[in-house]
Amino acid sequence: MQDSIYKQFWRYAIPTIAAMLVNGLYQVVDGIFIGRYVGAEGLAGINVSWPVIGSILGMGMLVGVGTGALASIKQGEGDTEGSKGILATGLLLLALIAPVVSCVLYFFADTFLLWQGAQGRILELGSQYLHILIFACVFSLGSIATPFLLRNDGSPNLATILMVIGAIANIILDYIFIALLGWELQGAATATAMSQMLVTILGVGYFFSSKANMRLRLSDLRIQFAEVPRIVTIGMSSFFMYAYGSMMVALHNSLFADYGSGILIGAYAILGYIVTVYYLIVEGVANGMQPLVSYNHGARNQENIRKLLQIAMGTAVLGGVAFVAVLNIFPREFVSVFNSNDAELMENAVIGIRLHMFAMFLDGFLVVAGAYYQSINKGSKAMFVTVGNMVVQLPFLFIMPKLMGVQGIWIAYPLSNIALSIVVMWMLWRDVKRTILPPSQPMTMAS
Repeated sequence: MQDSIYKQFWRYAIPTIAAMLVNGLYQVVDGIFIGRYVGAEGLAGINVSWPVIGSILGMGMLVGVGTGALASIKQGEGDTEGSKGILATGLLLLALIAPVVSCVLYFFADTFLLWQGAQGRILELGSQYLHILIFACVFSLGSIATPFLLRNDGSPNLATILMVIGAIANIILDYIFIALLGWELQGAATATAMSQMLVTILGVGYFFSSKANMRLRLSDLRIQFAEVPRIVTIGMSSFFMYAYGSMMVALHNSLFADYGSGILIGAYAILGYIVTVYYLIVEGVANGMQPLVSYNHGARNQENIRKLLQIAMGTAVLGGVAFVAVLNIFPREFVSVFNSNDAELMENAVIGIRLHMFAMFLDGFLVVAGAYYQSINKGSKAMFVTVGNMVVQLPFLFIMPKLMGVQGIWIAYPLSNIALSIVVMWMLWRDVKRTILPPSQPMTMAS
């Protein structure tokens, strides 16, 4: 008798959440060291770099999620060789993307920073970070993709251990390069790159070891070009999730520079680090759900899919409500982790927490909804969720600052989240009602 689907979910979700949180320490620890040792300008510098970093991570997510979901579906269908072929295709795709990304960064890195209103010291610090990334982007791509592939290979605990190793290395190197040597953002970027290199090498090496279910040999490393569009289609919404997030950060940075000052960009950066904790938990829940939903979709077990969606959605949304409550009770305590000396930075960050994050739990709903559609090979609907988030938010960001100034910039995001969530709730309810019926009801033909 197999474990219940709920036990299977938590067996995947708990180590996946832990892995995502540990992986997120790359960014959060950078922020803590930068806030304490470089100050508000350092936080602003890393924040104007984030749109580029996020876009690169999104490409890694595209390949990792698309490859992982397809490989799991093949395993659910009993096609072991097919799953290995998809895995090999995904790894080679990462290797091909890296030099393209490096070239774009080399020619356009400073242009990306200037577009967001970065100037003077903030421009200098942001440029420090991105110029290290030019040489290290292959490891940024690999470090975000390989944990997905390990989890889809049935090794969620190993993925977590790998992330722990990388995070510990990052903390130690941050302390050496930023606190001791004073390398500022160049030190933060170097520490992150070296940690991501370690994760990538160990993660890829696993698939050539005897422990891997989808064990690869060098002779298996061939691109199946027919599978690339399917990988891209499934993973595209994950890319757009990061690309959307990156574009929104860039747009907020530009608006804060226009309506305020660099200190507002620094405050916005602190909010980004705080909200990262919730996002990583939600992504862990969604990514822990994904292999099981993909497998059960391949095995045609609709009842298990219904249960998985129910528990993942409940965990993400209720967890978000609790996190919003705690943030509003202890806002200064959260901000002081990053910087407790700059009173103006503190006040702006607290205002941001009150206005910008009150509907954050709806992000959890949207992330799980997008992951569900990815898992059942409906990439177009998954992309609608993430692209819709960007499209809906743009009018709010255009109108609200004109009406309310800086406060309008803060409040545009939660208002757009509410609007999109209403649409996605209706779409998801309709699809679930049609395709995943309770066990007491007979299956009907899907329209």
